Amino acid sequence: MPNLGTTEIIIIALVVLVLFGSKKLPDAARSFGRSLRIFKAETKGLRDDDHQAPATHQTPAVQPAPLPIEAPAQVAAPAQGAQPGVAVNGSAPAADRH
Repeated sequence: MPNLGTTEIIIIALVVLVLFGSKKLPDAARSFGRSLRIFKAETKGLRDDDHQAPATHQTPAVQPAPLPIEAPAQVAAPAQGAQPGVAVNGSAPAADRH
């Protein structure tokens, strides 16, 4: 990997200054710093969660109370007087189906 010298760093800084302007650079640096601070806090929180995770597995989990079982709804039986060979709901009679 090439090493950056002072002249290269100065040239890069001038290019950034020309591209973004002197008014936006402080705001950009401030928002970058905030983002970096939030990122560090979140990664630290994840590491702390990993250390606390084995301790939480030792405690028994609370199980919810079982729900009462309901009887399924009764399905209406077909009419006793249904005639064989009569179309039902627009379908062909049972004798005509092959």
